[in-house]
Order: sequence, then structure tokens, then C-alpha cells
Amino acid sequence: MFEENHLKIINRAVLVGLNSPSLPRAENTEDESLAELSALLETAGGQCLGTVLQNKPSPNPRTFIGEGKVEEVRTLVHNLGADIVIFDNPLSPSQQRVLTEALGVTVIDRAALILDIFAKRARTSEGRIQVELAQYKYLLPRLTGMWKHLERQEGAIGTRGPGETQLESDRRHIHRKIARLEDELRDVRRIRSTQRERREKNEVPVVAIVGYTNAGKSTLLNALTGAGIPANDRLFDTLDTTTRTLEISDTCTVLISDTVGFISKLPHQLVDAFKATLEELTFADLLLHVIDASNPHWREQAEVVDKLVIELGAAQTPRLEVFNKCDKFVGDILPHGGDMVSVSARTGAGLDRLIESIGQRLDSGARRVTLCLPYDHGGLLDTLYREAKVEQVEYGQTIAVTALCTPKTIGRLSQYIQG
Repeated sequence: MFEENHLKIINRAVLVGLNSPSLPRAENTEDESLAELSALLETAGGQCLGTVLQNKPSPNPRTFIGEGKVEEVRTLVHNLGADIVIFDNPLSPSQQRVLTEALGVTVIDRAALILDIFAKRARTSEGRIQVELAQYKYLLPRLTGMWKHLERQEGAIGTRGPGETQLESDRRHIHRKIARLEDELRDVRRIRSTQRERREKNEVPVVAIVGYTNAGKSTLLNALTGAGIPANDRLFDTLDTTTRTLEISDTCTVLISDTVGFISKLPHQLVDAFKATLEELTFADLLLHVIDASNPHWREQAEVVDKLVIELGAAQTPRLEVFNKCDKFVGDILPHGGDMVSVSARTGAGLDRLIESIGQRLDSGARRVTLCLPYDHGGLLDTLYREAKVEQVEYGQTIAVTALCTPKTIGRLSQYIQG
């Protein structure tokens, strides 16, 4: 990976988008999408000098935007002193090369910018493996004609990632690198599978927090569990999963995890690479879909998350919609309903109701019981340590055990329960 000298580079960018009825809705650009792209650029450490939005019946196969608009962008780049142009829409490798030559500066698309942010933010070895794999898959079809561009812009936005020696290698080397990273991710999946089996054996429910980037997922996890995750008002502030224990009641404890934030036009390479982490959604007992109630476009953002949850195979997982930042809500009536809770993770408003709602859905019916085990059945104590939450053990005429037991365990050991 590149050295941290990229932090010293401030890229001055012009942002470009195309709005066309012939484009899929997920690839189109409107004013809100350009504003979000500008926020992404700021997150990456860059500066937006200007934006260009073209309305066109269909994209130009060669330059994506019209030839006249290319000239307009080139003039704007020259007049403003920009050193990079970022397209909100996905560009093909050939369009990216043609535009780079025509505009005389680096040209990347939204996917490359997001990959750059992920490369900067990933902290754990697992996160770095996933990001690096996504970068190589993104770069592979763009190898032709990119080496000089990448050498010239080392460390700039959109080039943060695989190092110089890898970029000078041929396609076979890149394929070998991808294969190695995929092997490492398979090892991650095996470890996660073992951890899941252990949780299932102990019957510990799992709650996964999902949501659009910057919806307040980390702030919510901090508020519920005191996790102490840095939570800042910026996109993709958290990439690495954090799991904490949450005591719902004295008979119900759950594991609660945050996940990487979703965003519109999330590069499919990232979705594929992060499946090792995001597959946890399919094994969760409950999803908390955190929605930024203060954002006027929360419905569109929620739809993006819903589609990605379906794509990841978690459509059947029970879900609770958590409308966060209700202290900043500007409408007349907060969203409400049977599977909705309004909270402010920052002020703590509504958190008691949220915990109660989680408990209603996940409380296994465990209850505290006292069991008297004969010494010749002392092996059952090991069973209780594995399957229940043992609170106290006293040795007298029998082994007296106080434990929180699930209905399944109570049924198996009912003959030893006192009272």
C-alpha cells in the first residue's frame, strides 16, 4: 500500500455528472447526488472547485458526456486550476482513458473515489484485505494505458492502494494477487463460521446494525453499549466491524455489531469483497436499520440500504427501523409504526424504547432457576456452563446451581429444578 504521504496532497477537483433517461436509476446523477459526491471528496481530503451536470438523452459511448460538454469541462479545469475530474456516474475503462487525454488531468469515477476512502480508513488486517481485493478487481480492466497516469499521480485521490511494484506487474501477477487475497478472505469466513457456531451453541442472539453512511450507526452503538468507537460527522467514518455485548434485561443478553455504511452507487467490487463481513447480516437474529431522520432524502437512502440487504441475502432477517437524529427532525410527525423506533443516539432520547423493542423480539424466555444436582450427576454442571449463564454454585448435600436457563435447557433438566 502507498505510504501516508498521500495525506499531504490536496486534490482540487471539478465534479461532473450526467442525468439521462437511458441510464439505470442507480447510475443517474441529480443535484443531491453531486452534493453527496462533494462530501465524499471532502472525506478523501480533496476540495471541490466546481460542478457540471449535463442533461442528455443518452451517454456518448466514447466520452460519456457530450463532446461540447467535454470542452466546457476542460476550460473550467484550466480556469480553476483543477488537477482532477471526478464523475458521479460509472465510467468504462476506455471512457476514462479518453477523458483523461481530452481534459489533460486525472479522471476517475465515484467508485474509484469510494475505494480511495476505504483504503485510507481501513484499520484492521481484514478490512485492508477486503479493500485491496476490491481495488485490484477495479484496476484489472483498467490496466491498459494506466501505468503512466498512476506513476505521475502517485498518492493522489483515486490512486491510493496497491503499490508501485504491483502496478508495474502484468495481468497474470494481478490475477495471482486477487487469488491470494480471496484465499485470505476464505480464511476469514472460516473463522467467522466457527465464531457463529459457538454463539449458536450458547444461544446468544445477534443484532446487526445497518444503514446509510453517516446515519449515526457508531454513535448508536456507543450509546447502547459504551463501545467508545470514534464517531464523527463524515462519510464512511467506520469501516471495521465492532461487536459488543448489550444487556437487554437480567435474562436476555445479545451481541450487537455495526457494519460498514452503505451508499448509492457503492462499487460492486466493494460489495463482493466485503461479503466476508456483510454475510453476518444473513446470520443475524435482528437487523437494526438506522435511518437519518434529519436528512430530507432519508427515503431514497433507506431504499438503497434495503436493496443491498436483499442483494446480500438477508431479506428474510427480521428488521427494526431506527429513525436516528430525531432531535434534528424538521417534519411535523416522526415516522412511527410497529417496527419503527425514533431515537437520538446523541441525546439518548428513545433508547429505552429501542432496548425494549429489541428485547420483545429476541428475549429467548430464559429465566433464573435453582437446580440441585446429585454428585453422581455432577457432569450436568458442565452442561450448564456450556448452555446457560451460571451465576452461583454451592456444594452441600447436593450441588446447588443458580443459573439463567433457556426453555430448552429447563426442559431437559426439569427434574433437578427446585421450586
